Formats: sequence, structure tokens, C-alpha cells
Amino acid sequence: MPIMLSNLAAIPFSKDDSTQWVVLCVGVLATLYLIMRGRAKKRKDPLERRPSMGVSQQRQIERDMGQLMVEMLDTARQMTAQLDTRAARLEILMKEADQKLASLKAATSGLVTTPAEHPVSAYPPAPVSEGRSIIAKPEKLEIPPDPRHADVYQMADQGSSPNEIARQLNRPHGEVELILALRSR
Repeated sequence: MPIMLSNLAAIPFSKDDSTQWVVLCVGVLATLYLIMRGRAKKRKDPLERRPSMGVSQQRQIERDMGQLMVEMLDTARQMTAQLDTRAARLEILMKEADQKLASLKAATSGLVTTPAEHPVSAYPPAPVSEGRSIIAKPEKLEIPPDPRHADVYQMADQGSSPNEIARQLNRPHGEVELILALRSR
């Protein structure tokens, strides 16, 4: 049976009626909470929203990404191949330099030369009697070290490895090894 609002004012309140009002207020508050919560869900973070894209756009993006990956791999392969080629050339040049050093050392070790074939040096030439050739004596001439190599020699004397020397002096490893190899000869 429906109760009219005008009739409610005329009815005296009892203890049972006050509990009904409390229940009614709790119900209204719960309803308002659910309504507000629903609105809060609608206001999501704009970064969480995904842009609406069609399937064709997604597939096009996937194809573009695949093409970029292939291009990156090709570029990496090309760079690796270039580095390998340069490393191989460097190895060949180092072997050639070693061979030339060995042939130069063999040529200067004990050959018969004439005064015209002597290299220009800071030392005065030895007196030559006429009609006789000079036999080059294998003298070990002390050549002053190159001042640019002094720090390499100093670090090597202290027991540093060529890798450590190259890293500390910010020089190529091959250059440091060459400097040390030429010093020992």
C-alpha cells in the first residue's frame, strides 16, 4: 500500500520508524557513491586510452616496423663486414711491415758496402784507404728514443701490458705494440 508524503508528516515517529530512516539514508548514500564511482571510471587517464585504429592501420605499422628491423640488420651486417675487411687489411699491412723490418735488419747486419752506399749519419766517416772497400761492422748505434714514445717505454718498464698502455694513453693497441717491438730490436 502506497504511503503518501503528506500522510508521513501526520504519522508520529516510533523507534522502528527511526531505523527505517537510517536504512533509507544509508541506501541513498550507497546509491550516490555508486553513481559517483561510475562517473570516475568514465574519466580515465588520457594516456591509458588507446587511439582508435583500424586493422589496416595496425598491419601497416607492423609492416613498417618489420622493414625497419630488416634495414637495421642489413646495416649492422654491412658495418661488421667493413670492420672485418679493415681488420684483415691491417693484419696484412702488419705482416708486410714485419717482413720489411726483417729484410732491412738482414740488409744492414753485415754486408759489404762502398763509401757511396753509406747512409748519411751524424757520425764522421771513418778514413778509407784507396782501392779498398769498407766492410760494415755490425755496431749497435744508440739512437735516442723518440720523445713521443717515451711515455710508452716508461709504462712498459713499469710492467704495464700493451693493452693497459694503449687504454691509458688513448692510443691504438697496434701502435703501442709496434713501438714496443721496434724498441726491442
